[in-house]
Amino acid sequence: MARKLKTDKLLFWATLVLLGCSVVMVYSASADLANDRQQAPYFYLMRQLMWAVFGCLLLSAVMQVDYRLLKKSQVMWSGVVVSGVALVAVLFGPEINGTRRWFGIGSYGIQPSELAKVTIIVFTAAFLERRMDRINEPSYSLLPIGIATGVVTGLILLQPDFGTAVTLLVIVGAMVFTAGISYRYIISSVLILTPILAAILWIEPYRRARLFSFLNPWADSIGDGYQLVQSLIAVGTGGVFGRGMMDGVQKLGYLPEPYTDFIYAVISEETGLIGATVILLCFVVITWRGLHVTRHAPDRFGALLALGLTTMIALQAYINISVVLGLLPTKGIPLPFVSSGGSSLLISLLGMGMLLNISQYASAET
Repeated sequence: MARKLKTDKLLFWATLVLLGCSVVMVYSASADLANDRQQAPYFYLMRQLMWAVFGCLLLSAVMQVDYRLLKKSQVMWSGVVVSGVALVAVLFGPEINGTRRWFGIGSYGIQPSELAKVTIIVFTAAFLERRMDRINEPSYSLLPIGIATGVVTGLILLQPDFGTAVTLLVIVGAMVFTAGISYRYIISSVLILTPILAAILWIEPYRRARLFSFLNPWADSIGDGYQLVQSLIAVGTGGVFGRGMMDGVQKLGYLPEPYTDFIYAVISEETGLIGATVILLCFVVITWRGLHVTRHAPDRFGALLALGLTTMIALQAYINISVVLGLLPTKGIPLPFVSSGGSSLLISLLGMGMLLNISQYASAET
């Protein structure tokens, strides 16, 4: 068994910086809305603080659990089954904003698709390690991964949640590619999936509208392009140093739900290029150190698991920031560790706890 070393401090502190920024910026972005809706300006702040405390406790606990336990059959399969059952059950729940993605527990919501991402990452890493010797025999090495990922992705699409489904496919694809599968299988998969995903994207009118508004948001600035236009205004008016904390304008009824998916726009407006760059650098550090853990993990399972978790966080951050800056069509992907939302925050910190645990066994080389 590999010798246990120190936790990756850069990875840990980059996460804490983002978590601290989350608490501050969620309050700044939500105080006026919370006062109007709940007559309590600290409403969303207290929620985020509660989830942050629970998440830190979860991260601390997971850091102490040897990641190798996750590849045991009973743990791996239990996670997939629980996630699958939850994804089916949520389809019979109440519809919220035209989707069925959350379990309502009092005034709180739990999103099972967030847990599904982590369970599929664990499942994929475990199966790839076990069958690495015949990686280019798809029926042997990839069929179980394909079935599990396909079922989970299909259930997520039924919610519907196109962004999360595509994110999961990219994460699994990155893990399989890194495991050493032949290029011809990767190319074949891309050629098969691309028209299917394009058809799913095109069938729904609201998805088509998002695509067209992304190409030219100013053509319908008070309709389909409204959200992106307001986001770009927030980013542009922030300048280098920003308007100042609590002094943002776009959050005051212009930018819808500014404390969730578009919180990076509020950060850009109030703290300017400097604050936005700090957030971006934190994700760069997490990606760099996550890939370092991947490279120096003591076994294949640890390496593949670290890669999957790093890709999950980095990809979500890339999509969220790109949407805010108008580089990608609007998707409901939260900014990891920063956006308001219990499910996203807990699962991000769960994944970080696993990654930090792997880092304790990784080689000390830099």
